[in-house]
Parts: sequence; structure tokens; C-alpha cells
Amino acid sequence: MKLFTGLVFCSLVLGVSSQSWFEFMGQAYEGAKDMWRAYSDMREANYKNSDKYFHARGNYDAAQRGPGGAWAAKVISDFREAYPRLTDLVKHGDSGHGLEDSLADQEANEWGRSGKNPNRFRPPGLPDKY
Repeated sequence: MKLFTGLVFCSLVLGVSSQSWFEFMGQAYEGAKDMWRAYSDMREANYKNSDKYFHARGNYDAAQRGPGGAWAAKVISDFREAYPRLTDLVKHGDSGHGLEDSLADQEANEWGRSGKNPNRFRPPGLPDKY
């Protein structure tokens, strides 16, 4: 846990070097809200094969906030993908999210963070609300 906290802190310091702390943290906060909104929409939609779309959309929206938003999206996405691996170790089971799925999720995360259109991952028939 100390290593994770240290890595988060170091990446935060490096990300803030080009702007004020206040601006960066504001972007990070808004980016975290974008990620939460995408997660909430994914849970609400409960639509088969839509998770990659919501991953890409959350990262895209957060990254549009600026460097702070992109930083928050990366930290949240990386943690979200690492967490199932940790629970698999503790439970001696499978969370249903294997390495292949995790890598595909990370591809969608990076796609969105890079500013590319998240609709690439949009499944046919997903309601227009999302």
C-alpha cells in the first residue's frame, strides 16, 4: 500500500509541474466525477457488452478536463483494473475478469484518455441516453 501511495504522490507531483496545484486538483476532482458518472451509467444501463464503451467514455470525459482529469482517470482506471486481481488472490477464485478482459478494458481506457471517440466501443442498441 505504501508503494501505491508513493507512486500516486509522485505522479501527482509530476503532473502538477506545468500548472498551479489548485487548477490541477480542480481538474482531477471533476475528472473523478466524470469517471463516477460513467460507472453509474454503466450500472444503470446494465447492457451486455457495453463496459468497454463506458470505460472509454469515462476516461475521455475526464481527460477533456485537462492534465488533472487525465491523471485522475489513469489512477482510477489502473486501480479498478488491479483490484479484481487482488480479490482473486484473497478468495482463491476468479472474479470473472481475467487478464484478457482487463487488457481490453485498459485499451478502452487509453483510447478514451487519448481523446479518441469512445463510440468506437459503443455496442449496437445501447440507448441514446448514454
